[in-house]
Amino acid sequence: MLDWKSLHKTIDGADRILLSTHENPDGDGLGSACAMYHYLQGQGKDCRIIQISELPFEYEFLNTGQAIETYNADIHNEWISQVDLALIFDVGDYRRTRQIGEELASNNIHIVNIDHHPDLSDGRFADNFINMEAAATGEMVYDFLKAVNVYMTKEIAEGIYTGIVTDTGSFSYSNTNQKCHHIAVECIEAGVNTYQIYQSVYENRSKGRVALLGLIINKIEYNKTGELAWFTIDKSMMAQVNANQTDVDGFTDFVRKIRGVEVAVMIVEKDNNTCRVNFRSKGKYIINGIAKSLGGGGHKLAAGAEAQGSLDEVLQSVLSSTRASIEEQNRKII
Repeated sequence: MLDWKSLHKTIDGADRILLSTHENPDGDGLGSACAMYHYLQGQGKDCRIIQISELPFEYEFLNTGQAIETYNADIHNEWISQVDLALIFDVGDYRRTRQIGEELASNNIHIVNIDHHPDLSDGRFADNFINMEAAATGEMVYDFLKAVNVYMTKEIAEGIYTGIVTDTGSFSYSNTNQKCHHIAVECIEAGVNTYQIYQSVYENRSKGRVALLGLIINKIEYNKTGELAWFTIDKSMMAQVNANQTDVDGFTDFVRKIRGVEVAVMIVEKDNNTCRVNFRSKGKYIINGIAKSLGGGGHKLAAGAEAQGSLDEVLQSVLSSTRASIEEQNRKII
């Protein structure tokens, strides 16, 4: 059981508070930060949500009063240097906070990490509030607010609902449980329009995203059994359809839905000789160990990493590790 009262005491003793999440933010990180932001505003705190990546269009509905800012050193560094406390959400790997994390560290700011992923830094950068049994970080923010008897406003509820609905795949993933639905009901009672959120998140694809999906469909490859499927996206493909890094989100889930596929792998070429690697599993195979071997991490059925090397080098390494892991897990089943 997490000691939410101690976190409340820490927050109560801070006047200026920074909130943030990981690069290429998703609904859980952003929703959690927004829910906490509206709570802190109600407490009279000087607080700001500063994000290292630009806000994805589909989450613009969370940006009430333009509360979500994109990091700019000239604008934000002086303010950050005077922060009493930083709350970061859904950040399993502290490196994914990028320059914001570096500024916090260089100014010796007290950092609290609220997350449902294992902490890859082993607590070296932040005080951890981690619950890997939680379906979403949004669920943990809900638990904190309940523990300190906070009234659920519509703005708070929208953030919490967004976190839970996106991290459970609209209540379809295996992490969905009774509590998720209970929280959703409470959010609806607070005034959340679930249909509008669904439209914003899931029916708002950019033309570049759709065009990119068209390019990768014919590039999907399979192992002999058809259980493992993978595809790559290089920078020329991204440029061809004017897509960006956020446009690839969800492609691994799309491939995982193919009949017979148990594990789907996506590798995206980035700058500086690095690649983004995403793994998704239907449940037969656990894949976060593979991601961890690459310096990443995540959940048993959904994980990722950022790997050094060219697209071809990373592909060969990832396929070798994934095949070996599948074979090992099959031997254990037998």
